[in-house]
Amino acid sequence: MSDTSDQTGAKAAGGEAQHVPVNAYETSGAFVIVAPLPGVMAEDVTIEVEGGSVLIKAEMRTAAEKDYVLHEWHYGPYERTVDLPDGFGGEVEASFANGQLALRVQRGSGSGRRSVAVSQKA
Repeated sequence: MSDTSDQTGAKAAGGEAQHVPVNAYETSGAFVIVAPLPGVMAEDVTIEVEGGSVLIKAEMRTAAEKDYVLHEWHYGPYERTVDLPDGFGGEVEASFANGQLALRVQRGSGSGRRSVAVSQKA
């Protein structure tokens, strides 16, 4: 195992939030962010929009305690702030399915800090 993998595992085991990788793209009307959150339930995801950024946080209900021989894939907690491009700050929709979070931030302006409810998709 690499040192980086060992460090990430130690952080996860210690309860320190892991960096969430994301894919992001623009459509004609929205900025879309997709993030994998393995081992998390939709109701355990918190999303806040403030100014020109989105904060994604997710918590695990219980840690998976096992005596691993090889442990490279770590579960939450997770956290990531994504800066929004200019012109995006309108209504935000969040859905969760198959271990992936999808956010759609509409064009427009928003003000203040807003929490966004996450809907569970089948």
